[in-house]
Formats: sequence, C-alpha cells, structure tokens
Amino acid sequence: MDRAAELLFYVNGRKVIEKNVDPETMLLPYLRKKLRLTGTKYGCGTGGCGACTVMISRYNPTIKRISHHAANACLIPICSLYGAAVTTIEGIGSTKARIHPVQERIAKCHGTQCGFCTPGMVMSIYTLLRNHPEPSLEQLIDALGGNLCRCTGYRPIIDACKTFCKTSGCCQSRENGVCYLDQGINELPEFEEVNKISLKLFSEEEFLPLDPTQELIFPPELMIMAEKQPQRTRIFGGDRMTWISPTTLTALLEAKFKYPQAPVVMGNTSVGPEMKLKGVFHPVIISPDGIEELNFANCSHNELTLGAGLSLTQVQYILGEVIQNLPEEKTRMYCALLKHLTTLAGSQIRNMASLGGHIVSRHLDSDLNPLLAVGNCTLNLLSKKGKRQVPLNEEFLRRCPSADLKPEEILISVKILHSRKWEFVSGFRQAQRQQNALAVVNSGMRVFFGEGGDIIRELSISYGGVGPTTVCAKNSCRKLIGRPWNEEMLDAACRLVLDEVTLPGSAPGGRVEFKRTLIVSFLFKFYLEVSQILKRMGPVRSPGLADKCKSAFEDLHSRHHCSTLKYEQNVDSKKHPQDPIGQPIMHLSGIKHATGEAIYCDDMPTVDRELFLSFVTSSRAHAKIVSIDLSEALSLPGVVDIVTEEHLRGVNSFCILTEPEKLLRTEEVSCVGQLVCAVIAESEVQAKQAAKRVKVVYQDLQPLILTIEEAIQHNSFFETERKLEYGNVDEAFKVVDHILEGEIHIGGQEHFYMETQSMLVVPKGEDQEIDVYVSTQFPKYIQDIVASTLKLPANKVMCHVKRVGGAFGGKTYKTGIMAAITAFAANKHGRAVRCVLERGEDMLITGGRHPYLGKYKAGFMNDGRILALDMQHYSNGGASLDESLLVIEMGLLKMENAYKFPNLRCRAWACRTNLPSNTALRGFGFPQAGLITESCITEVAARCGLAPEKVRMINMYKEIDQTPYKQEINAKNLIQCWKECMDMSSYSLRKAAVEKFNSENYWKKKGLAVVPLKFPVGLGSVAAGQAAALVHIYLDGSVLVTHGGIEMGQGVHTKMIQVVSRELRLPMSSIHLRGTSTETVPNTNISGGSTVADLNGLAVKDACQTLLKRLEPIISKNPQGTWKDWAQAAFDESISLSATGYFRGYESNMSWETGEGHPFEYFVYGAACSEVEIDCLTGAHKNIRTDMVMDVGCSINPALDIGQIEGAFTQGVGLYTVEELHYSPQGVLYTRGPNQYKIPAICDMPTELHISLLPPSQSSNTLYSSKGLGESGIFLGCSVFFAIHDAVNAARQERGLFGPLKLNSPLTPEKIRMACEDKFTKMIPKDKPGSYVPWNVPI
Repeated sequence: MDRAAELLFYVNGRKVIEKNVDPETMLLPYLRKKLRLTGTKYGCGTGGCGACTVMISRYNPTIKRISHHAANACLIPICSLYGAAVTTIEGIGSTKARIHPVQERIAKCHGTQCGFCTPGMVMSIYTLLRNHPEPSLEQLIDALGGNLCRCTGYRPIIDACKTFCKTSGCCQSRENGVCYLDQGINELPEFEEVNKISLKLFSEEEFLPLDPTQELIFPPELMIMAEKQPQRTRIFGGDRMTWISPTTLTALLEAKFKYPQAPVVMGNTSVGPEMKLKGVFHPVIISPDGIEELNFANCSHNELTLGAGLSLTQVQYILGEVIQNLPEEKTRMYCALLKHLTTLAGSQIRNMASLGGHIVSRHLDSDLNPLLAVGNCTLNLLSKKGKRQVPLNEEFLRRCPSADLKPEEILISVKILHSRKWEFVSGFRQAQRQQNALAVVNSGMRVFFGEGGDIIRELSISYGGVGPTTVCAKNSCRKLIGRPWNEEMLDAACRLVLDEVTLPGSAPGGRVEFKRTLIVSFLFKFYLEVSQILKRMGPVRSPGLADKCKSAFEDLHSRHHCSTLKYEQNVDSKKHPQDPIGQPIMHLSGIKHATGEAIYCDDMPTVDRELFLSFVTSSRAHAKIVSIDLSEALSLPGVVDIVTEEHLRGVNSFCILTEPEKLLRTEEVSCVGQLVCAVIAESEVQAKQAAKRVKVVYQDLQPLILTIEEAIQHNSFFETERKLEYGNVDEAFKVVDHILEGEIHIGGQEHFYMETQSMLVVPKGEDQEIDVYVSTQFPKYIQDIVASTLKLPANKVMCHVKRVGGAFGGKTYKTGIMAAITAFAANKHGRAVRCVLERGEDMLITGGRHPYLGKYKAGFMNDGRILALDMQHYSNGGASLDESLLVIEMGLLKMENAYKFPNLRCRAWACRTNLPSNTALRGFGFPQAGLITESCITEVAARCGLAPEKVRMINMYKEIDQTPYKQEINAKNLIQCWKECMDMSSYSLRKAAVEKFNSENYWKKKGLAVVPLKFPVGLGSVAAGQAAALVHIYLDGSVLVTHGGIEMGQGVHTKMIQVVSRELRLPMSSIHLRGTSTETVPNTNISGGSTVADLNGLAVKDACQTLLKRLEPIISKNPQGTWKDWAQAAFDESISLSATGYFRGYESNMSWETGEGHPFEYFVYGAACSEVEIDCLTGAHKNIRTDMVMDVGCSINPALDIGQIEGAFTQGVGLYTVEELHYSPQGVLYTRGPNQYKIPAICDMPTELHISLLPPSQSSNTLYSSKGLGESGIFLGCSVFFAIHDAVNAARQERGLFGPLKLNSPLTPEKIRMACEDKFTKMIPKDKPGSYVPWNVPI
C-alpha cells in the first residue's frame, strides 16, 4: 500500500497537489481558506441549503466518458477528489475576464437580492447545462431542488432558467402547446391585455448566447492518469484519521478485513453529517474509488441488479431506462422507487449518495428501504471469506446479527425482482415540505393476486419514520392472506396494522397522532390505487370505486410555472431621458453576486496572526452555574485564551433599549444557548474542539417557563401591559346581534438568513484604534457596545459593513453582544479575531419571531358588521427584553389591518420565558397581530353564514377615516387594490370552479381566499427616522456616495445611486458606493422597518441639492460643459465639492397614556388572492395560484420593489404554513438547520403568480412619492393560510362537521390532516395527556 500518497486533483483548470493532506478536511474550507476561492459559500455545513454547490467532473476510462455533477462542497472530503476536476463559481466566469451566460441571466432577471445563495444557484444551473444544453423547465427546477433562497421567492430565478429552455416562457406547459396568455387563464381573458401593457423587467434579446464550446475543458492529464495509472490503493493519514482509498475489489476486501469497524464511505452524505452533528468519530475510513464491480447495472428477464456504488442519480437514470424498455406490469416496483427518488433530498445529495450507503445506513426515515423491503430484494455481500446473500427484510433493517452484514463484509450489489402480472407496488411519503425534506412517515406496499382474481396471495407492508428503523407489518400481512380485496379487508387491515405498528406518545420526532393516521391513510391510498387498476384490468370482482374517491391517489395539482408582472410608470414630459428613477435597474451587485466576487464578512482575507473565537453556550434553560472547568480546553493545542465573565468585570452588561443585558453568564443562565464563555484559538477547528471540552456543571432552578400559557400562570411578563382603546366597547357589546369568543396560536419563525452571524475585529496597533467588520443592520450600535466594553470613546472604534447576506431583523442586538466579546478578545491579545457562527449555533443563540397567543371577543350584526372587538395579545419574549416591547406596540398599532372597528379594545403583554430572547423579524409584530384579526373575521363570517370576503368588505375602511389611535387615513387605494385583486383573480368565477371541484372530489379539496392589507410605515419617533449621507465629487467628474443604510439584499445602494443620478443628471456608471461605515456617516439608525431607502434617499437627495446649489454659478456659466469641466472650475474657484446631506425624520409621535398619536408617515395597501389544493389523507398542500395587487406609490425601481413583495410573500407563506420550531420539554431547540427546519423551497412557489402594482396616484412627501416595501408583503402569505382553511372547511362540512374550525399557525401537513377528520383519525389510538412525556412542547 502506498502510504505517502499524494492527492492530485484540479480546481478551475489548475492542478492542485497536496502532500500531507488531512482526511478530516472538507472541500469547502479548503476552497475558502487554502485556495482563497470564497465564491463558494458556507450556508449550513450539512448539505441542506445548496450555498456551497460546486461541479465535480470525472473521467471514466471504461466507457470513455466525462461525467459532471453538482455536489455540496461542505460534505466532500478532499481525499475523495483524487483524479477529479472541481469547478467553482470563479471557474465559470468573472467580471475580470468574461461572465458566463448563467451568471449574466440570473443577475439581469433580478434573481439575486442579498446574493449569498446565488453562487450555489448558478453552479446548479451551470452543471445541468453542461449535461443538457437545452434542458426542460422540469429539469431546471429539479436541479434547483437542493438550493434554498431566503430573499427572492424564486420566481425571478425561474425566469432566468426559462431563458435556457427549449421553449421559453410558459407555453410549453400546455399539452396542446397553446399559451395560457393567449387563451386566458381559467377563463380569464383579461390576462391577454395585461401581458401587452406589462413592461418587461429585463430584455432577453441582449443576453449572451450559451456556447458549450467556450467551457473549461476536462484536464487531459487526468484522462491520461485514469487510462494509464496502475490501480493502487491510496492512503492518506492525518493526526486523528486515516483515509484508505482502494481502487480494486480485492484491495477493498483486504482493507475491510484489516479494519472491520471502518465505515465504507462513497458520498459522505450519511457519515459526514453524523460526524459533524453527532460527534461520531471514525479513526479509519474506507472509500472505494472507481471499482467497476460496485458501479454496474444488469437487467435480466426477471430481475435488475444494481451495483451498491451507484449514486442515487445514476439509479434514477437506470430506472427510467428500464421502465421505458420493459412492459408496464414488470416495472411497478421500479416506478415506485423512481417516484421516491425524485423527492429524496436535493439533486446535489442524490449525485453524491450511493445506493449501498442509503441501504446500509438504515435511517429510520429512509425512503427506499421500505420499498426494497416489500419487494423481496436481495443483498449480495462479499468478504475475503467469500460471497453471501441476505434478504433485505425486517431482520436486516433491525440489524439482527444473523441477518446483518458481518464487520468485514461489503455490500456489492442489490438484486430487485421485476413485478409480476397481478402484482402491485406503491410507495408513499409525507414530509414537512414536498421536496428535499426527510419524510415524517413513508411506506412501501406490495400485493400479489392470483391470476385474474382478487384474493390476496402475498402482501407486504413496511413503514419508515415510525420506529428506530424501517418497520415491517409482517403479522398483519400474514393474517390478510386469502382474503378478497374489498372494504372489509381494508377495515381489518387498518386495525391489524395499527395494533402491530405501535408508536408511544413520547416517540422521538413527535407528531405521534399524525404518524398513526398516516399509517392507515397510506394503506387506504394503496387500497384505492390497486382497486382502480383491478377495475381497469378486467371485469373481476374488484370493488366499485366512487368517482369522488379517485382523486385520493392522484398527485396534487402541479404544472409549469407561469407568472405575469404588471406595473405602470408615470410618463413625465419634463423627465430627463437618462433619469433612472422608475426604471427596473438590476441590483448593482447582481453580476458580482453571480460570479462570487461580491465580498461578505467571512470572505475577507485572513489577517496576519488572526485568531478564531468560538462560543460555549448554556445547555440548560433555567439553572445556576455551579462550576466551569476550563483546564482541559486550555490544554489543547492552539488554544490561546478563554474569555469569561471575570475578564469582563465592570463591562459585562450593556443597555439594550431600556434594559441592561449581560454579555456572558457565569452565575445563572435563563435559556439554552446563552453565552457562557468564549474560546480563542489559532484556528477555527481548534476553537470549536476546545469549546466542546469546557465542562459546565449546572443546578436546575424552578420554575421552568417555556410557553405563553406557563408565563400567564406564573405572571411572568416584561413591564406592564400596553393598551389601545377606541369607542366604547362595553356599551357596543350590549347592542350587537351575536357575540363570539375565540383564540389562535401563532408559532415563531427563524430568520434563516443565508449568511450566518459573522464578524472580524482588527486592532490597528496605535492609539487603541479598532476596526470591526461585521454583518449587521446597525453599525452605530456595534460601535457603541464595543466602545463600552473596551472602555474607549466611540471615535476609536469604527464599524464597517460592505453588504449583509440577509438579515430580516436578526442582525442587531445579539450581533452586538457577540461583536463586543470578539472585540474584547482582539483588544486583549492585540491580534485580529474572527467569529463566524455555524448554522446550528446561530439558530440556537439568536432567537427569532415572537410566538403569539391571540384571544378575541367580537360583537357583530347579522350582516357581518363587527361593532365591538375586545382583544388580548400575548407574545413569547424569551429570556431578555430585546425588542419585545416594541414588537407588541407595533402589533397593537397595526392590529386592525384594513378594517374599521368602531369600538375596539386591545391589550398586549410580552411574556418573559426561558427561551432565547426573541427579536425583530420582518413585519415586526404585524404578521401575528394581523392574523389574529383575520382569524376573527373568518370566524364571524362562518357564524353569519356569509362568505369571508363579504365580511372583509363590509368592515373595510372607507375612503377618509380614522385609525384607533386617531391618525387620519385615506383608504381609497386600499379599496382599489381589493377591487383589482378580485377582478384580476376572477374571484367569483374561480370560487364556483372550486366549489364544483370540491363536490366532485372527496379526498382532495381546493380552497380560495382573498385578504386585504394595510401596512403602516413609520418608526414611531422623529429621532428614529433621521438619516445622513455624504457625497463627494472628484475632479474627473466621478462621484462617491455613502449613507447610513445597510445593503442586505433590498437594493438600497442601487436606489441611492439612482437618486444621485437623477439629482446630478449623471450616468449611474459615474457614481460609486463603497459600503457603510461609522467613519463616513456617524450616528446612523438601524436599517429596518421598510424605511431604509426612504430616509437615506432623502439625505442623499439633500446632499446632491446642496452641491447643485453651490455649483449653480459654475454650471450656468458653461451649461454645455461636463461634470469634469464643472468640478475643475469649482476647484479652481475654491468651491467645496463635498457635501453632507441630512434628513431629520418624518413627523411622528405616539402617546401610550392617551392611546393617540401620529406614529406613521404613510400606509402601504395591497390585497392577495390564493388558491390551494389539499390532500385530505396526508395533509399535503399545493399553492396553485396567487394574485397580488400592491399600492407602491411611484416605484423608484419596479424590479427591486417586486422582488421585495415576492420575497416577503414567500417568507410569509413559510411563516404560516411550513416553518415550525420544535423545543424539548427542557427548552432545547431541536430545529437547528435546514434538515429539521424547513423554509419554502422552489417547490413551494405558487404554480401561477401574478403581481400588479397600482398606477401611481397620490403624490406624497416621501422620496419621489415612493413607498417602502420591505415588510408589508409578508402578511399576504396568510392568503395561503386562509385558502387552506377554506379547503379544510369544505372537507369537514362534507363529513358532517359543522362546528367552529380552530386552526393554528403554521398550518403544517400535520394540522391539515388532523383537521380533516374522518374514519382514520377516529380509528387511531389516542394517548391521555399526562400519561407520557411528549418529545416536544408546542411553543
């Protein structure tokens, strides 16, 4: 064996040779830290987000072909890359050489906002185009299934993809090839004309053509190496781990014989995450490379044998070929496997994961094992002692010693039998999200009947997700053999299976009743599916199937994505022809996002002698710290120091808003994830390893308060209540026709910005100056807290922010605390210190959106008019105050949404609990408060027997009106948005179509809902709205602008350059913006609240106007001159070419004593209509179509504004339907990454999306009469929530359930399924509360 093996591979066409490679090194840190290729991003470290996607190319000497596949760099050990060519985002194009068409199109179609996920998106599309230069839209969407984006809402990314399709646009999605837009959507003729007046956001004609001949060639050296090199085992040895890479079957068996406990790793998609997340360590890893006996497929007349080394993508391709070539009856097993493979993980994971690895890992939620187990598959094993075959059955899955692989054995191949005539196989799965999500429950089912009969001869049923591994219902199946396939058999089968496949109430993963229901729901689906086929195959005694039941086994409605965008501009005759205001200008960093050249905090080069900081966090929710033992951690190599509360004596707390908060805790902790101490080491790996060795001993304290209900019980609140009252509520209740009371629970939400918390602090070495580079929304606060901690004046501390990879409110106060500790360490040691949180740490430490409990009592008339409303809002604030008080105040001020309630009382409390403190998140209280009000409206409508939209309409603000806090309002545009949305969505036509569909389908239901929006914009005080800017004109006529706003994806820098361009009548190419810094613009306010462009734009405008006024005499002397001429002339006359601009803030005030004020400058109006389809048996839903109308004033940049509306809407859909945080009864967060916490993916986008911006009508004193749109759209996501509510209601009414329907948010598959009560939900065993300890606590 060749121990001193050299590792040789190529990156972007350049040869890389590593002599002393550490097998623990992954490709992502190697690219970023060693090769300084920072375009590939760290998003999660577990292969769940796609931010680190790269292309891996290999040459196969046997078939003389080069293969390209997308893969997650965070999971690829570099030792596995011998002989491979890696292409990163930098390798396909750059602004310095030439950009690639994929990079150009994703940028110019506005598919980037914060840009952090863009390199991964580009690489996924690029790899697909290398394999398929003219892909179908399905292939493109499938290729992006493993890539997450938190900003865009995916529509513009799909638009960019469509430009590469054989036929662009949506026309291909019709079988008859007729375009929707020509035919009218759902009898919708008006869309024809809409499309004609729509102004396009980009021009396809200008795009660079895709030219496959221009791509990087595969390195010839690697081809020669693969052809000629002798097959030798390569061994790479590190400090702790040895990597053995055999290239022949004999060598593999030898290695496995020598190291029987070593795992065999192919794609590292199972062993990798286990080592990272669970701390599993393997001293030896065996990774076979290019062994033909593991990578083959052989189809004979009655079976298919697949090599265990085939990737799941290769298996997908092989199954597709086999299905095409065999008669249908032989392919039923293969069809079921193929269906599961299309939704299993993302394409990057499928490209890496091997079939053998998937089978042998035996994960409890494996999608393939339940199917393979029912199909009588055989595993072909081999060791030095010889061959052996074991059946893939329950004994193997349970790891029974007699049926398992022996330690020295290798799985060589899997033998799958063809289906027989009269044999039927199906697979079922239900997950939190339709794609790229682990199943909650999955199942494989197979039945075999005698020739032409309906008597069961063989039956196999197995389930995943309901036990420690795949569970087979053997006894139930045995008892059903010999029975005819009819309703009685089904009934018996359900009861037998529920008795056999049991799940305790405290089962890991929770959702116990949902899982039990799915066990029988899947069985029923299989029964219907088989009955349908039997009926088709011949007039046997198959049970008659009601037409209404047929929808049960059809997939949810899905067709090609189609979108229209409509906006109008005011044509101003006085407007300068080059004026960019109102134009859909691309995000100015768009191309750099797409080429990976945009620099984020952690992309900054390593500073000389830089250290890394890693936090130790509390593992208890409420406890006294008895002792902290640092000795073992300090003894580890590379560890420099550990900062504790003792070091920070006198500076360990800082006042956040009104309450001081401690930086580090060493006496008592009040939530899991609180910062206890910080380890400083020479490298990230050393710091993280040492942090795990810090030993903290706790003594638990009582009470442990996690939920709002517990906080109410213990009277645990921050400050006193906040209250808003209007009219006379108590009197009004006396005169109404009806009174109802209700409540709704709204779960929290994680920010899930793609760039985790990142900071780099660099001491300057003289005068105690220190530079803080940090990903934050609030540089002034960072400057203040760092200065306070270091006991320095603020003028010695400078905070710099180039751009932020998404923030949504989550990069303010906690960021400041971490920056202060990092700065303390840097200052103490006189060395730069970097701190970048891993995704799991970030989710644990930072908190998110406040969970809410809303209670309401409404008094209303028979016609739906609500005359009296008494509300109570409780928010779960967590362990410290943070922004909780401001959140409930804003929730109160916006709670009425679009409705005028003549008599209203609303009180709100922020609860103090033992959870990480919750903070600002896009919408700031309104998404919760608004949902409570809409829920009340929906219930009132149900009680009156009226349609919800009628009750919404009758209670809506009329034109000139007054809010509960007595601010005047003109709701003309609200009514216009509502009417246009009703028209554009063809609401009444589609309502009838939905009712018709529901009357014809028992197990699938559609729902339709329309929701209005009034979102007040303002910060509640004048001081919070002040902004400043600095504009320099240089002598060559170029301009440098800087302002106090942070670029976090919303395009504020682009808009500021548009403002300078208009004011100075300069082309945008002559204007530059370097970033935001406390050095150039001091005392800046936080960037948030939808006002960043508004306020800073007015400051930039002010600076420009100051300069113009100053230069007026110069310009009037030479009106035909250029800016270069004017600047030189001004300089010669000693006229300053630099100006500060200032905006003092909008008039704003609010008194909580009187409940009156004028807190807001203006209102954003809108309306959204969404249609969904739900599967009553599984709880799955599909968003079929959404129509949105928004009043945006005069848009400064329609492309950016529409991007904000869509991105917020998608985040809202996540909040209300899929995103669910899980906490243990001890207050530990379970959902710490994209594998457990699901944000909307490309599959969650509405199939049809139509957005219309109202034409500009009212002029206002905002920036060019524009409106801030960062947050308002999030609430419109609840149109999907209420559409699901409508569909569930239809299902319940058909089942005779007419009582009030209480649905909490988020409306996950679990809640949808359990609300569609039927014989299966009634059949399952129910656990008595208190008889078990649940896995999780609903927060």
